[in-house]
Amino acid sequence: MNLLHMKYAVEVANTRSISKAAENLYTSQPNLSRAIKSLESELKIKIFKRSSKGLETTIEGDEFLLYAKNALTQIKKIEAIYENRNEQKLRLSVCVPRASYFSYAFSEFAKELNSGTSAEIVYKEANSMQAIISVVKEEYDLGIVRYQSSFEKYFNTLFEEKKLNFEVLNDFSYVLAVNKNNPLAKKDKIEAEDLANFIEITHGDPYVPSLPLIDVKRAELSEFSKNRIMVFERGVQFTLLEQVPNTFMWVSPIPKDLLDKYNLVEKKCDFNTKVYKDILIYRKKYHLTKLDNDFISKIVEAKNKYFNN
Repeated sequence: MNLLHMKYAVEVANTRSISKAAENLYTSQPNLSRAIKSLESELKIKIFKRSSKGLETTIEGDEFLLYAKNALTQIKKIEAIYENRNEQKLRLSVCVPRASYFSYAFSEFAKELNSGTSAEIVYKEANSMQAIISVVKEEYDLGIVRYQSSFEKYFNTLFEEKKLNFEVLNDFSYVLAVNKNNPLAKKDKIEAEDLANFIEITHGDPYVPSLPLIDVKRAELSEFSKNRIMVFERGVQFTLLEQVPNTFMWVSPIPKDLLDKYNLVEKKCDFNTKVYKDILIYRKKYHLTKLDNDFISKIVEAKNKYFNN
């Protein structure tokens, strides 16, 4: 059966007019009429009939057209599937810690995307557990995990068990982020005891494999702070630091324009000797794409810009 003739018959049925259908199909009326007669001859049925009301479909024609429309719809779906595959859409999917230098690296990466290229980019902020699960389940191709270096053995064991490649992107110590109106901002040297009268803002979902949450929180929180607010969104932490001057938060270095925007300052603290690592993870069977490598290079650039000053 000629699919073009089937398409012609459907258009004639939709317009109820040979002349209008021919116009819509960019063909001549005689050619369209011959195609319909050829189709009717092949099927041994009459699809259309003329009446006082004009061109109408027969009972057999209605049955044929129902199947024809369904067949043409399925053909369109098949064509769309393989059209999209041939388009070779580029893809980047990554889970990262809630840290400003990653979002700045992502912005620089996005600026260089070619508008003529078909690409699908998925960027998600998540804690270490969520990043690992997302990569293992193949929901995301890349993950970045942040952990305190003292917990390195727990994470490395898990990475090996889950068949993940892992590479160090950065190691650093946290700085203290406080409001410019916070008394801590005016101190030349901050001691651990100075934090006692201030509210600590911290992320509410720390994670270390094989360790109880209570032990992880004990290792992550400031032991001298009596009051804490646990948040899950990075935007909320900045709002709190800006609007509640007697708060503080341990953070990786923040770009200066973001500090100025939220009226914040960073303070290095000698007593803070904890070292953190940002680790890139991806499945061992996964091969990094050009888009992946472009994003990773922007992270390295951001690290050099914001951590080496």
